[in-house]
Amino acid sequence: MDEEKFFAEQFKANRTHLKSIAYRMLGSASDAEDAVQEAWVRLSRADTGEVKNLGGWLTTVVSRVCLDMLRLRKSRREDRLDAASHDPAIEPEAAVIEREAMLADSVGLAMLVVLEQLSPAERVAFVLHDMFDLPFDDIGPIVDRTPIAARQLASRARRRVQGKPVPDETELASNRDIVRAFLTASRGGDFAGLLAVLDPDVIFHADEAAMRLGSLGGIRGADTVAKVYVGRAKTAEVALLDGEIGILVAPAGKLLLVSKVVVRDGRIAELYAVADTDSLAEMEIMDAES
Repeated sequence: MDEEKFFAEQFKANRTHLKSIAYRMLGSASDAEDAVQEAWVRLSRADTGEVKNLGGWLTTVVSRVCLDMLRLRKSRREDRLDAASHDPAIEPEAAVIEREAMLADSVGLAMLVVLEQLSPAERVAFVLHDMFDLPFDDIGPIVDRTPIAARQLASRARRRVQGKPVPDETELASNRDIVRAFLTASRGGDFAGLLAVLDPDVIFHADEAAMRLGSLGGIRGADTVAKVYVGRAKTAEVALLDGEIGILVAPAGKLLLVSKVVVRDGRIAELYAVADTDSLAEMEIMDAES
């Protein structure tokens, strides 16, 4: 079998999978077909001698093509949930409508509508990870991000899809700086530094598991909370907890507890330590430093 025939057969074997990915990214059967065809063009022109996983290579190519198409669509402010751009001379309009309806039904029209609200990079990261189980190490290069940043893109997209509030990026950055300053003051035994970032009426809560580890529940007031934290937080780091800035405590890499943080008017107003294993297992915990 010559090389061209071999690649043609491999492409055919992956075509349905590639089109499924492209449709979920683009929301249009005709655009998905265009993306898949572009992948074939790139395959026919590429030097694939060192490609060990052709299916993975094709997935990457189709995803990048879709990302470019989404960015172009956004720049033109196009609404492409329908098949209006399809050429009726090639395929009857009724057939296009039926095909789009079948695909929309298989994915869920409501899902397609929500996906349209995502940024191009969020949509690609979410589709590849949550719908096709691609690891973030592979997704990162596709969306020109680190794996950690790609994970955060998918997390933001997931929150939108689930109808949960997505914090503003500026607010996240501000809260990260406040919590980082709190931890720095805590580690350094800087009592005045702690008071500077704590609301005068700050409240510290803890679940039963955290209290068994030594946390005190129901503490109120900046002076009292500062006395608890001064000289501590040696193994604590800033983290994203369900999309919000918080604190992670994981000595030697072993998750011990987290503290959810509420910031109001530039100061920490509430801290809630959580160590219950079931609660931690259900929580989305990610690096907040990227």
